Amino acid sequence: MLDKLKNICKTPFLRYRSFTTVSEVPSVDWNIVNKGQLFLSLPYLQALESALATSIDFKYLLFYRETMPVAIAVTQLLRFNTSELSLYELPCAIGETLRNSVIQNLDVSALVCGNLFTCGEHGFAYTDQITAREAYELLGKTMKELRRSDAKDKPSFLVLKEFWPQSVVASDVLLDQKFRTVHIDVNMVLSLQTSWSSFEEYLLSMKTKFRTRAKKVLATSADLEVKEFTEEMITHYEQEINELYLSVIENADFKIAQLSAEAFRLIKEALGALFVFKGYFLDNKLVGFSTAFIVANAVEANHIGIDYAYNISHAIYQRMLYDYVDLAINKRVKYLRLGRTAELIKSSIGAQAVPMRLYVRHGNSVSNKLLKPVVGFIQPNDYEIRTPFKT
Repeated sequence: MLDKLKNICKTPFLRYRSFTTVSEVPSVDWNIVNKGQLFLSLPYLQALESALATSIDFKYLLFYRETMPVAIAVTQLLRFNTSELSLYELPCAIGETLRNSVIQNLDVSALVCGNLFTCGEHGFAYTDQITAREAYELLGKTMKELRRSDAKDKPSFLVLKEFWPQSVVASDVLLDQKFRTVHIDVNMVLSLQTSWSSFEEYLLSMKTKFRTRAKKVLATSADLEVKEFTEEMITHYEQEINELYLSVIENADFKIAQLSAEAFRLIKEALGALFVFKGYFLDNKLVGFSTAFIVANAVEANHIGIDYAYNISHAIYQRMLYDYVDLAINKRVKYLRLGRTAELIKSSIGAQAVPMRLYVRHGNSVSNKLLKPVVGFIQPNDYEIRTPFKT
């Protein structure tokens, strides 16, 4: 633990403390800042750390104005070789020529502020004791200082992920610190209508074509038995869960960091009903699972696992999407956040594309100048959108 208070901004009253494990974090100070953000809650972070401490270096930051906690942040240090990267992981479409000629077979480390396992602003929070611009200035300068303070393993890149459109006005203060903005793939979000008190009312709000499609999916998947898992059930089906999860991960080519059944069990144990794990059975065989987090005003769809041998014949993935909608309606939330990828099929259930961005900076100023033209090549993937609801 680095318990020395360090000056960070122009004012001498903004300082931070750094911790390498959740158990060292002063929970009272942390919770003064974190007002109900599940992905910044200490039980969730402890579960994630317990599952991934051997592969990822975590760091937890507490910022103070004099003695008052005013902000918190979570970072992860990743180490990988660029040959392990795919277009999905960046996560943007970068031309093969760019990838092969500029970043071939290099050992790279990245210091990331954010959550590697979900989309959205889940790595940083601040109170009303500082302004938004002060907060992001504080974060950017701290990320650069963290890099300088690591004598033996300086990160190649600093990454701040990933920002909703409404945060951009404040977060663009990071551009003054030579961070580059990167537009990444959209986040697919369904805004729930207040008139939907049941899944049937959701279906009735659809155009005939899309309602017919939804009913066909439900009919095709009728033989699936869906069970909500406890932590004991996750342990019981550990091998099957890992195999199903790996089949999806291999298709997505995301191999830098991944979870496991043990990680899901720890998260379920820590969060209880706020973490929903559903198993999909066919003739008593587990052929899929889905996970979701219940946050303040949204359901956050998260990791899934699928046996692709049955995916088309029993519409497993499509059934999961409609089950996510049903869950969101039952929880009376405003939004269902479905994350990146599969934009077309997610738009068919009513989700809309929300543009996202992240900020990236190379570790030193010379390389950061070289990074500028590379960032210019990065663009979100093209996508097609459906509009399933009646006018």
